[in-house]
Amino acid sequence: MSALPQPTEDPPAPLRWSQAGEGPDVVLLHGAIVERHDLFCALAPGLAADFRVTAFDRAGHGQSPFYSPTGSPWRQAQAVRAAVEALGLKKPIVLGHSFGGAVALAYALQFADETQGVVAIAPIAFPEMRLEHWVFAPRALPGWGPLYDAALRFGIDPLLLPILRRAMFWPQAPDRPAAQATVSAPFRLDFGPVEGQDAWLLNLGLAASATRYATCRVPARVLAGDRDIVVNPALHAGPLASLLPAAEFRLLPGLGHMIHHFAPAEIVRATLELADPPS
Repeated sequence: MSALPQPTEDPPAPLRWSQAGEGPDVVLLHGAIVERHDLFCALAPGLAADFRVTAFDRAGHGQSPFYSPTGSPWRQAQAVRAAVEALGLKKPIVLGHSFGGAVALAYALQFADETQGVVAIAPIAFPEMRLEHWVFAPRALPGWGPLYDAALRFGIDPLLLPILRRAMFWPQAPDRPAAQATVSAPFRLDFGPVEGQDAWLLNLGLAASATRYATCRVPARVLAGDRDIVVNPALHAGPLASLLPAAEFRLLPGLGHMIHHFAPAEIVRATLELADPPS
């Protein structure tokens, strides 16, 4: 039987990270059921020619410590800021994918003066009931949550989780080295309760963000694939870009949720625009 991981100190300890390149700072924030290497391996080769690229494991993911509660995008953005300060990064462009996009937006809303720009890739931006609320959220509940987690971990998880990771890539196949590494990466022993807290608190954080998007002072680029079956761009990326005062929206034809693996040049271009905006 698994129990919720014990929290570390508050404020949270700096997150684990990978870094490459030199220049203005770019921070990479990954989505659900993946870790920092998903974005780092896909995007660092293109970004590191012009930027110092730092990819973080979000709290409780990859090698980063768990703290409670981890799940709110606003709380996670505070943990990212603590790590940014610990590493001496200066006014980064914050790039987030999926759930990481929600964290990147919460970062910009809280720390606008410390943020050069936001690149939101297939972001989840508004509250909705999602698959993870049924699969993961109950694992974070006190009492019977650990029992539920243990039952799924030794029951359907070994079959379900690889399917979910592969579905994230549809309609493309994860046949590139970085994509294969994402699909085959091992899960942390305590991933269920951690993902559960992410799911449990996601909509509360998104509701807080949604009421503030129109006040965001940070320039943004919002990118999504038009065949994304994980986060519908018609419900999230498109409306988000229409609310953000200084955003541009790019819908990439034929691509699904993991566009950073298949259109990295588009993401590099969007990031460069924010680093050197037109006068």
